[in-house]
Amino acid sequence: MEIISDPHDMQGRARQWRGQGLKVVLVPTMGFFHQGHVSLMEYGKTIGERLVVSLFVNPAQFGPQEDLGRYPRDLDRDARLARDAGVDCLYTPEPGGMYPPGYQTFVEVESLADGLCGASRPGHFRGVATVVLKLLNQVSPQVAVFGEKDYQQLMVVKQMVADLNVPTEIVGRPIVREPDGLAMSSRNTYLSPEERAAALCLYRALLAVRELVATGAKSREHILAAVRQLISATPGSRIDYVSLVDPATLQEVEAIQGEARLLLAVWINNTRLIDNTLLSESRLCCV
Repeated sequence: MEIISDPHDMQGRARQWRGQGLKVVLVPTMGFFHQGHVSLMEYGKTIGERLVVSLFVNPAQFGPQEDLGRYPRDLDRDARLARDAGVDCLYTPEPGGMYPPGYQTFVEVESLADGLCGASRPGHFRGVATVVLKLLNQVSPQVAVFGEKDYQQLMVVKQMVADLNVPTEIVGRPIVREPDGLAMSSRNTYLSPEERAAALCLYRALLAVRELVATGAKSREHILAAVRQLISATPGSRIDYVSLVDPATLQEVEAIQGEARLLLAVWINNTRLIDNTLLSESRLCCV
C-alpha cells in the first residue's frame, strides 16, 4: 500500500491511473477506522481497480468549541487496517497542504445544509463540501463512497457534485452497527461505559419507530413524540434534534407518504451522536 501526503503527488498518481484506463474509487474519512470504514473500503474494492482512502481531520468543518483538538487519531493503526482491507493508496494530506496561507475559497450548498446538523453546527457543511470537492479534484475518482450514518452529509455531497458537474458518482452505503445496535462512530470512543449504555437510546428509538410504522402509524407528531419520550427518559441524554424528513430534500414532512427518513442527533453528556433510518408505508425498512 502506498501512502501519499502531498496533494500534487496525489494528483500525479491519479493522472497516471486514469491514463492507464483504471477505475479509481475514493473513500473519504477522518480516520480512526472502525468496521464501518472498513465496510466502505471492502465495497470500494469490489467496484474499482484502484482504491484510495483519504484520511484527513478537516479543520474547516469544526466549529470553535468543537472537538477538533481531541478527535481520535492513530495513523499507524489506520494504516494497518487499510492495508488489511486491500487499499491501494492511503492519502494523508496535512492541513497546511489543503489550506495553504492565503486560502480564500469555500463551497456553499444552500437549502440542504441549512437545517438539522447545519443548524446546530454553523459552517460545518461549508467545510465538508469544500474538502470533498478538493479531494475529488486531487484523486479524480470515478466513484466516491460514503456511509449513510451521516445522511445529511451524503445528500449535501450529492447536491454539490450534481450542481458543479463533477464527474464522480457518489454512492451511499448502509449504516454498520455494533452487535447491540449502536451505530459505529469514531466518537463512540469518547463514551464511558455508563454513557455507552445510555447511547443505545438512539437505536431503541429507531426500533420503537419501526414498531409504530408496522402498526400503521404515519404522522410526524405521533412518531416524533414517541422518539422524544424514549430518549428523554434516558439519564444523561439531551436531544439536539429529531426530524422526519423527505429523503431527497430533507424538508420536514407531516406524515410518511411513500418514504420518509427519521434523523436523530442526541447528546450523551458531552458527546453528540447521530443516527437515522428510512421509513416506508409499504414495507418495514431495516435500520
